[in-house]
Amino acid sequence: MNYEIVWRILSDLATELKKKGVTVPQNMMRDLRSAKTMIEILKADPSCTECIPKIESYLDMAESSLILEVQERLGPELAEKWMRKIETVRKKAYEEEMETEAKASKFVPGIPRGQSWLRIELSNETSKETVEKIVKELKLLCELQEDGYMLVYGEKEKIKTFVKRMAEELREKRG
Repeated sequence: MNYEIVWRILSDLATELKKKGVTVPQNMMRDLRSAKTMIEILKADPSCTECIPKIESYLDMAESSLILEVQERLGPELAEKWMRKIETVRKKAYEEEMETEAKASKFVPGIPRGQSWLRIELSNETSKETVEKIVKELKLLCELQEDGYMLVYGEKEKIKTFVKRMAEELREKRG
């Protein structure tokens, strides 16, 4: 799920409260910061499945506290408006996740049974050359697909190593 857009709307709500002179409790801000930190960890290492429940918990606690604060300080109408905004954003994040899973779970012809695979979108940050270099080092296989994605496949452990190496490459490029 795209937790970052959910975090962003909650952060916007906290900012809105501050602009209206409402003091945002420290525990709320701590939950938002913790959620953002865990989101960044998950982006760097998508295999970090233990991050997901923590992110959801931090976001849920922040949302509950923020909505309660809006309701008490600024009225139920504004609280209702923000609840609808948050619900819309969460729905969008969920739909994006479902689309990604649908794309990722498609059967890929030509990959031997028992092999793991992933598709990586080529961009300025994830160049074809970088992907091919890491694929070669790890003795994996890859194919450029028509939609601009690179299909990488091979042993499951090597695929995991590939993901970690790509994350390291991205971190180095971003500085």
